[in-house]
Amino acid sequence: MRSDAAFEGRRANGCRQDVVGILAKAVAGERLSKLQIESLFEGASIHQLGAAAHAVRRRMNPGDEVTYIIDRNINYTNVCIYRCRFCAFYRKPGEHDAYVLPFATIARKVDETVAAGGTGILLQGGVHPALRIDFYEGLLRQLKVAFPAVHLHAFSAPEIWYIAKVERLPLSDVIARLRGAGLESIPGGGAEVLEDETRKRIWSRAKASTAQWLDVHREAHRQGMRTTATMMFGVGEDDAARVEHLLRVRELQDETGGFTAFIPWTFQEENTAMEGEVPVSGGFDYLRTLAIARLALDNVRHVQGSWVTQGPKIGQLSLFFGADDLGSIMLEENVVAAAGAHHRMSRHDMERVISDAGFLPRQRRTLYEPL
Repeated sequence: MRSDAAFEGRRANGCRQDVVGILAKAVAGERLSKLQIESLFEGASIHQLGAAAHAVRRRMNPGDEVTYIIDRNINYTNVCIYRCRFCAFYRKPGEHDAYVLPFATIARKVDETVAAGGTGILLQGGVHPALRIDFYEGLLRQLKVAFPAVHLHAFSAPEIWYIAKVERLPLSDVIARLRGAGLESIPGGGAEVLEDETRKRIWSRAKASTAQWLDVHREAHRQGMRTTATMMFGVGEDDAARVEHLLRVRELQDETGGFTAFIPWTFQEENTAMEGEVPVSGGFDYLRTLAIARLALDNVRHVQGSWVTQGPKIGQLSLFFGADDLGSIMLEENVVAAAGAHHRMSRHDMERVISDAGFLPRQRRTLYEPL
């Protein structure tokens, strides 16, 4: 295998590292370099990527089981100061349809989730400028008292970073206080693409930078919490930005081992400020990027397929492109729905999609523990 330095020189002359050799290396469990991952984006066919990613998935998650979870995305507020250009969900403070859900409404939603066989909730909002840490602590404590068995997977890195900023507290203190109030794990929202030039282009105002997003997850891992890593791509970034994102996730996982899963999905443009601005990423681009993520992230055990943005059929195909999990049946989802993605799935539908692909469906908990 050529060295990275030798390949860099050859690529400058229009040559590309042999993708067959790169794929064989990944399948065998060897780590891919930045240049090798770039080569897969540049030159590997969708069929090559799918076959290799599926082989890696089989090695990292042996057997025929494909997991899913029953939970609910509860957005406690839609007010957000960041006003990201890719988001159709947020509202400015004072808008007629801006809201903060009362606890009784949130509790009713959790109760419905439990009745449907759910084991956890994903609790996220916009970044509301008027809410302080006592609001978040109080909400967590009330939920834990009312639903002690429900896993609280809550508050993205930008939310937590903003709390630390407005409270003028160390990030470590904020996470410790939220954890003490009942927070059990942190979702990967707010990652978008972990490459700052891309992030600046798709924001309306400054939000948690790549380093700050990583700092939140690093500190959560340091305190013994598990988190997920996500990527929302297809916002006009180049392949190099996607590679940078994968490398940042891999590096932090090397350091902490705290990520349970990697969850990529595509930007949905409807009703956003970016509508019509960038080419829409379809199923081909999604499956290609999913497969490369499975090959690059050799230290993240689980990769989740996104039927929510791509629909059940592409979600089913994702099981042959590196995914070993199909996420949640999502009793409620508001953010990507606001941008035009309206796919829904019942428990029966989820199990049928998995079974029809030749796998065994298995319900899991938030941290990938079996029921």
